[in-house]
Parts: sequence; C-alpha cells; structure tokens
Amino acid sequence: MTDQPLYLTTREVAELLRVKERKVYDLAAAGEIPHRRITGKLLFPAGEIETWIAGGGEPADRAAPDVLTGSHDPLLDWAILESGSGLATRWNGSLNGLDVFAAGEAAAAGLHVRDDDGWNLRTVGARGLSNCVLIAWATRSRGLILAPALAGDIRGIADLRGRRVVLRQPGAGAAALFDALLTKAGMTRDDIIVAQSLARTETDAAAAVSAGEADAAMGIAASARQYHLAFAPLLEERFDLLIDRRAYFTPSFQRLLAFTRTDAFRSKAANMDGYDVGELGSVRWLSP
Repeated sequence: MTDQPLYLTTREVAELLRVKERKVYDLAAAGEIPHRRITGKLLFPAGEIETWIAGGGEPADRAAPDVLTGSHDPLLDWAILESGSGLATRWNGSLNGLDVFAAGEAAAAGLHVRDDDGWNLRTVGARGLSNCVLIAWATRSRGLILAPALAGDIRGIADLRGRRVVLRQPGAGAAALFDALLTKAGMTRDDIIVAQSLARTETDAAAAVSAGEADAAMGIAASARQYHLAFAPLLEERFDLLIDRRAYFTPSFQRLLAFTRTDAFRSKAANMDGYDVGELGSVRWLSP
C-alpha cells in the first residue's frame, strides 16, 4: 500500500478487499473497519486500513453511539429536538454521565461539576480520557427553586432547616453541590425533610415543587420561571459538553452546533432566565 493518498474511497477499499462496495458500507456501519465521515462522505484512512488488514480484520474501535448523556439542561434538551439533530438523550447526572461516556456508551456528556477552582476541568482531566474535547455550552444561575409562598423567607441553604426538600439522584452534579453547601452551612440531610422521590432532571426538580411535593429544590433559574416559582440564586455555574472527537464531526453534532448559531436559538436563550451563552462552542479542554 505505497504511493497512495492518505484516505481511500469506498470503491478503492472494496477493490483492495475484493468485495462489493455494499459490504464496505456494512462494515463501516457496524464499526468493524476504520473510517471517517467527513462532510457527509465516507473515507478510509489508508494507514489504519493497512494495520486493520495486517491484524486479520479485527474489529476497529467502535464509534460511540449518537447519545448525549450526563446532566440535563433545558436549553440543550430543546435545541437537540428543535435542530433535528437525531441525537438520543440519557439524562443521568454529571458523574454518572462521565462514567457512561468513558465506557464508550455515549458520544457526549453534559457536565456541571464544581472543582476546587472552577467547573469541570479538574474532574474531566483526572479521568485519563483520550480523543475528546470539552466545549462551553452555557453559564447558568443555580440556586433554590421555591414554592411561591416562601419567596423572601428562604434566601440560602441555612433557611432550609426543617423544610421539605426534593433531592437530586446520586451522581448528579446538583446533588454533590447541594451536599457541599449543606456542609458549608454546618448542616446535614438530617436537618431537612427529604421528599420521598428524587428529581432526575432540572425540569423534574421544578415540577416537584410546583406539585407541592416539596418546599424547595436545588435547581436553575430557567426551570423556576417555567413553572412560575420563586427562586433564590446562590451561584453561577458552568455547563459544558464533553464530546468524542470523532462524534464532533458527525452530522448529528454538526447540525446541533449549527443550530446554536441561529436567531431562533439566540432568542430562546435570551428568553430563559439565568443563561449566558456568550462562550458557547469555545474549547475549554482538549484531551492529550
């Protein structure tokens, strides 16, 4: 395989393997042959194909599925559907999502994990990940979503003593943050009344308070506004997207990212309380 271009076409690979082009497409779809999809065209890295053939046709690293996991974000959730990206979602919390991403079971993960000196960077860097990039999505106003009758009565974590609070699921960034803020206030979960069910998304947290299941929940300003609830801001947090480098260039993610540059997206973000998307798309971290 000398004197040939860096990338081979489907026809060239078929001729090399002495199979029909349809078979090459099938191998690529199953992730069983090294390939790239660039501007919608299927191409095959010549060097990787040579290694793949020399290895007896062992399966190549499977591409991560078009799934976005991790923490829930209402603006992101809306954009995924509105853009027609085709991405599936698996909202299971920042830390759980990071595990799913690291296992190759999702192409991206939404994260808002508080580090000692910021958000997400130390947590992601400590995982030893490769072939991925962390990009900014939004800065969000994080605080306490409150029943309207409690507006003004609860201004911080210490005011939750004896109140009914709906918690987030273990592995969620909001759950870890809430426990840290409780500790800082000199409190434990024994000082609050824990609601029976868990809130697994930002929307679930607001819905639980709206339904009278709890007096308060850790949440974001946008969700409080959606359900016409009171809100006590506590801090500004970064919500980032950790994306597999190969998946970043797939039609699904490119369609989503292109949509974030439209007037429709900017208008939606401006109308949702507590969002700043001024840095959306900027690279926050690159894997080694």
